[in-house]
Amino acid sequence: MPQPHGFSFEQRADGSVVITHRGRAAGTLRGGRAEKFLAEVAAGDGSEDGSGDAQLVMARWTGAYKFGNERAARNHPRNQSGRR
Repeated sequence: MPQPHGFSFEQRADGSVVITHRGRAAGTLRGGRAEKFLAEVAAGDGSEDGSGDAQLVMARWTGAYKFGNERAARNHPRNQSGRR
């Protein structure tokens, strides 16, 4: 599976965090969720084994990432109903 890329974040003066993906807003975190997110990014990963990175943390928090099997699933026979 390819690593996620194209994510960035901005911490605003009111404490909220805006996460963008390729220049478009992917999510806004406020309060405790924003603090927890910033702590994970500052730690460098977000996983106990230390195998992640900031891009992966942002992708996980927004849910804006693909698993890599969408094309295969689209072409599966059970998903062909109504399409020709």
